[in-house]
Amino acid sequence: MSKALLIVDVQNDFCEGGSLACDGGAAVATAITNHLAVHGSDYSLVVASRDWHDGDSDNGGHFASHGTSPDFVNNWPVHCVGGSVGAGYHKNLNSEAIDVHVYKGMGEPSYSAFEGVTEDGKGILEVLREHGVTVLDVAGIATDYCVKASAIDAAKSGLDVNVLQDLCVGVASASSEAALETMANSGCKII
Repeated sequence: MSKALLIVDVQNDFCEGGSLACDGGAAVATAITNHLAVHGSDYSLVVASRDWHDGDSDNGGHFASHGTSPDFVNNWPVHCVGGSVGAGYHKNLNSEAIDVHVYKGMGEPSYSAFEGVTEDGKGILEVLREHGVTVLDVAGIATDYCVKASAIDAAKSGLDVNVLQDLCVGVASASSEAALETMANSGCKII
């Protein structure tokens, strides 16, 4: 049995001061770094996803149209444009501990890390299978969006999924609680 850690979207634009910030994002980045310092040897692989949106399009309607306000349900402010400071990992996250980087949302709406690809075009499931991973711990931002989508997709793929609740932060408490319930009902363990 091989275990991996998936770090979802711990990026500057999703932390305090970013264009789509979650309160507590920087603290989660620190907590994940501390978790890796203590438990890093538990993992055969550490994977991190990042939103990596096109800067010259609305990314399939993911960004609110120019001059309109985002509805924060189907479209959002411009965020995590590939190569920008906002798309970078937060400084509190030890990015040197990451073995595999997954990019998602390149020109289209995307929430799950399982919709992304590595620099050489592999999907995350392919990478996990290559490493014999059967158990996946999930942490990151935001509990009620990309963490939820990623954890559910991981469970659907047959992995044993543990959502590390203390290493996640959401957009809002009510939607995060609902997301945790949805993940649990989808076969994920909430730790």
